[in-house]
Order: sequence, then structure tokens, then C-alpha cells
Amino acid sequence: MNPHAKLISLFSLLLGSTITISSNHWIIAWTGLEINTLAIIPLISKSHHPRAVEASIKYFLVQASASALVLFSSMSNAWATGQWDITQLTNPTSCLLLTTAIAMKLGLAPFHFWFPEVLQGTSLTTALVLSTVMKFPPLTILFMVSPSLNPTVLTALALTSTALGGWMGLNQTQTRKILAFSSISHLGWMAAIIIYNPKLTMMTFYLYVLMTTSVFLSLNTTKTLKLSTMMTSWTKTPALNTALMLTLLSLAGLPPLTGFMPKWFIIQELTKQEMTTTALIISMLSLLGLFFYLRLAYHATITLPPNSANHMKQWHTNKSPKTLTAILTSLSAILLPLSPMILTTL
Repeated sequence: MNPHAKLISLFSLLLGSTITISSNHWIIAWTGLEINTLAIIPLISKSHHPRAVEASIKYFLVQASASALVLFSSMSNAWATGQWDITQLTNPTSCLLLTTAIAMKLGLAPFHFWFPEVLQGTSLTTALVLSTVMKFPPLTILFMVSPSLNPTVLTALALTSTALGGWMGLNQTQTRKILAFSSISHLGWMAAIIIYNPKLTMMTFYLYVLMTTSVFLSLNTTKTLKLSTMMTSWTKTPALNTALMLTLLSLAGLPPLTGFMPKWFIIQELTKQEMTTTALIISMLSLLGLFFYLRLAYHATITLPPNSANHMKQWHTNKSPKTLTAILTSLSAILLPLSPMILTTL
């Protein structure tokens, strides 16, 4: 890809996200979302492979439909209330339309079908951007309108996303698809709590971004796209693979790693809100995710390559792990002791 075109796309991504996050007016927020959508499409399709082109078309169609729903929701709310302010979303129909639109943009179940396919059709670095940066503007809008949202609808979306993210990730062999279903499952946890404690949702998102970035950068260093490739990647970077195992277990939410903290806080908050059944169901569904994270961790560090391998084992990788990857993987494992300090800010 032309460096100038890449620079313009990345700058437009930054600009679109900033516009959406900092706006109070529906039209300005919608403009930011549109800039984001148009900026990421060249990055998705940069390889010119048919799969990448297909992924970019799917992404464009879904995001365009969601943007149209956002615009329709804001217009119907303005028609009913005379307000274009994002925080003044009081019309029930507009709330429902907006929840649907944001669920489509984020990839919450049952509007998740595009997300694994798009991630599978693009490179690991673009998949990282789609899983982290592109989720931030829609989640910010959801954060701003959270007092007006319907709790029943969001709880249903949350439980469906956690269940589908867990079930559908079980049988996957492609690392990008597994991480896509992991993202859907984590978004379910965030949707469950956003009405009751929006700050906790944002903290969960930040920690999810930290851990997912670590996993994607580690996989990108060893060029691991399939589980079969991951089985032999230990010969390239043993230390990185050990750190990757800890990061994956952290994503699964096992104590004493960082990923346990948001799940612990969310279950605690749901219990406070007398939603013990929801907390129990979502905790049980997270065991499905735990299975495929353990499977990934097993492939990364414990499984030895078969003796009848048809490809040569690569004992040295051309790229050494970057300092950023080392810092992020470390943070993904050791932040749990900061829980009391973080709890005081919520």
C-alpha cells in the first residue's frame, strides 16, 4: 500500500474517532463514524486478495446500514423532543433503534455475523485495529446514552453475545476467527453492565484492548494465522510464546491475572443490582470461552510439533519481539494487585 495513502487512512481514523468521542450533537457524531468507516476500508482491502475485497464489502454494507439506523434514530428523537443533544435520547423507539445500530457497529450478537468473516479476510494488524480502535467510538456513544437505554434489551444482547462468542469459538482453527469470537464474548460482558456502571464498562474495554493488542502483536511477530502454525512457533520465540500463554489465560479471566479484575467487578456490580441470575448465567457462559483460550495456550506452549511435519522448523524469526509487545504482555498479567486503587475510581 502506498505510504501516503496509508498515512491519510490512519490520520482519518484518528480524526473520525476524535470527532465522535468529543461531540455532543448527533450529526457531528454520525459524521465521525462515517469518516471512520471510509478510512478503514482501504486498510482492509490493501492486499487486493478476493477474500480481502469480500471482507471490505461486507464491512461497508453492515456499517452503512448501522449508520443509517443511527441517523434515523437521532432524527426521530429530534422530531419527538426537539433536541439534537446525544444525552437527551428520551424517545423509546429511538433508544431501541440506536441500541440495534450500535450492536451492529460493535458486532454484538445477533448482529455479529460480519465480524469473524471480516477479521478472517484481512491482515493481523488491520484485525487488531478492527477489534480495538474501531470499537471505541460506538462504545462512547453507548456510554453517553446509557441512562436512557432499555435494560432488558441490553441484558438479552449481553447474554446472547457471551453464549454465541463462547459456542462458536469452540470449533475454530483460525486464530483471527477465535479472537473475533473472543471480542464478541467480551462485548457481552460490557453490554451487561453499561446501564448500571458505565465507568466499569470503559475500564473493562481498556483492559480488553490491552490484552487483545498483546495477543495480536505476539501472533503478528511469529506470523501465526492457524493453530497448526502455532504448534511450531515455539521454536521461533520461546519467551514470547510463554508470555502469550499468560496473556491468553488473562483474556480468559483466570486469577491472579489482569483479566480476572473486570469480570470480578462486573459480577459484583450485577449482584448489587439484584441481578444474581444474570451474573450466574454470564459466569457459566464464560467457561465456554475458557475452553478455547486454554486450547490456544496449549497449542502455543505445550504441544510439540509432530515428527512427520511437512515443513521445516524455523529456529530463528526475522523479527525480534518489540518492546511494546513485551510491555503489553507484562501488563496483561500483573495488573490485578491494582484492583483496590481502580475500584476507588469507579
